[in-house]
Amino acid sequence: MSDKKILVDFSMYPLDKGPGLSQYVVESMKIIEESGLEYYPSPMSTAIEGTWDECISCIEKCFETMTNVSDRVAVNMRIDYRKGRNNALKTKLDSIESKLGHPLANR
Repeated sequence: MSDKKILVDFSMYPLDKGPGLSQYVVESMKIIEESGLEYYPSPMSTAIEGTWDECISCIEKCFETMTNVSDRVAVNMRIDYRKGRNNALKTKLDSIESKLGHPLANR
């Protein structure tokens, strides 16, 4: 599609596996790591950065893996594009730390 970089913050989890979901989330994390994309995990979602095709391909692989083990999967995605911006995962966090005057606790 294009070489424009986007940020995608997404979460994906099975709805039919009970309260403990980390074993399913780990499978998605493996796919994200193997993709080579920059990523930043948080307790509720993971942000990835790359081109549209790279990010959507990664999320699609996560989805295919998740639907192989679950009959019902929830996916939440937010996409952010800013013209000319690269390395947004790092620069956005750097900007917050600069304004706070100290490093973020979980970084």
